[in-house]
Amino acid sequence: MNVQFKKGVLELCVLALLDKKDRYGYELVQKISDQIAISEGSVYPLLRRLTKEEYFTTYLQESSEGPSRKYYKLTDRGREYLHELIHEWQEFSNGVNQLIKEGVFND
Repeated sequence: MNVQFKKGVLELCVLALLDKKDRYGYELVQKISDQIAISEGSVYPLLRRLTKEEYFTTYLQESSEGPSRKYYKLTDRGREYLHELIHEWQEFSNGVNQLIKEGVFND
């Protein structure tokens, strides 16, 4: 898949996955990788930036499988931003799909 497509949608994917459940970084990477081929290194800088912009808070939680894990929790500000991005994504994807329909599938 085109790298620019992935970069543009990764922020939306991370926010969406945190809407209903707090998650740690590697868990986010795994969930996204199940659907989209991404590198682990692309998620962590995004998490740092979104935390700095106050879309997340973080906390440490002990793990039975090793060291404590840093969990990310969506803030109210982050949830508002998520809903803005969802709206933008729907408008954008509808527009692209319409152009594909008209350009490729128009008989």
